Amino acid sequence: MDNIIISGVMQTPLKKIYHPMGDVFHGMKKSNPGYVDFGEVYFSTIKSGLIKPWKRHLRMTLNLIVIVGEIRFVIYDNRIDSDTCNNFMDITLSVDNYYRLTIPPNVWMAFEGKGKNLNLLLNIADLEHDPQEIERMELTGISYKW
Repeated sequence: MDNIIISGVMQTPLKKIYHPMGDVFHGMKKSNPGYVDFGEVYFSTIKSGLIKPWKRHLRMTLNLIVIVGEIRFVIYDNRIDSDTCNNFMDITLSVDNYYRLTIPPNVWMAFEGKGKNLNLLLNIADLEHDPQEIERMELTGISYKW
């Protein structure tokens, strides 16, 4: 299966500036593609070999960056009006594959810890957390071979 880019999802390469006293990793500027608004920023971890099951936000745009470890994201589009309806996107982010992954509302996502130790993601969201705008589903709810 070819790995296509889901409609509305963006992979934005991010700049790494190496310095002998410590490196700088760019995240997001409000002038960047994918920036919608600012609601909140949070960090989430995932243990190696574990998968956090499917969820989709109904209004929130996610901007995901992995700065520690390695995390595999699988995105599923079941939006009827989308050009990529019923397609999957599979991407692994890390410091070595340093991108910001922008995920629009109404797209399903699950993610897996691939690094051996700590796997840490940063989400720069356009809305504050609201449990009323999230739908969740067990991994078996969408057929995908992990």
